[in-house]
Amino acid sequence: MQENEERMKQGKRPKKGVKKDLPKPTELMKAREGPLELDKNLGKTMVVQNPGGRGPGQPGFYCETCNRTYKDSVGYLDHINSRAHLRALGQSTKIERSTVEQVRARIAMLREKTKEASSAKAFDFDKRLAEIKSKEETLRQEKKEQKKAEKEKARLELMKDLAPEADDEMAKFMGFGGFGSTKK
Repeated sequence: MQENEERMKQGKRPKKGVKKDLPKPTELMKAREGPLELDKNLGKTMVVQNPGGRGPGQPGFYCETCNRTYKDSVGYLDHINSRAHLRALGQSTKIERSTVEQVRARIAMLREKTKEASSAKAFDFDKRLAEIKSKEETLRQEKKEQKKAEKEKARLELMKDLAPEADDEMAKFMGFGGFGSTKK
């Protein structure tokens, strides 16, 4: 405020932005402890009442540290990573340099992780392949049995048709052999 008054006395325009007296950043930038959960309401439709004003009751993404609301996740994410937000947290935008030992340890950890993932995938692939083969084999067996049952049923019907009936025997006794046809 005093700075703006001094500028007006000198005939210059006052600065528009309100500057907070933030302390100098004392620590380097740190990784976030918890997830931002930007996608927790993804795909959901929400009805909100807009009473007007600002603050945490408004729709959108709210930053408690800076007391600001953003209408979309992109703007909120930009703000979270911005110099002003980090300054309010007491962090600078500089990152701590890693030592050679830290890099080697990280690479070794990532190699182990990928090795475990690849071996797990290979095991899962072999297991799935064995399951698929067993399912195909059971399907083949079921089809075979079904075909066998149909053949047996057809054979029984044929035998039933070929079995001489009582009328046929009577016709033979009387001397009738049929009407000259060999088919039945």
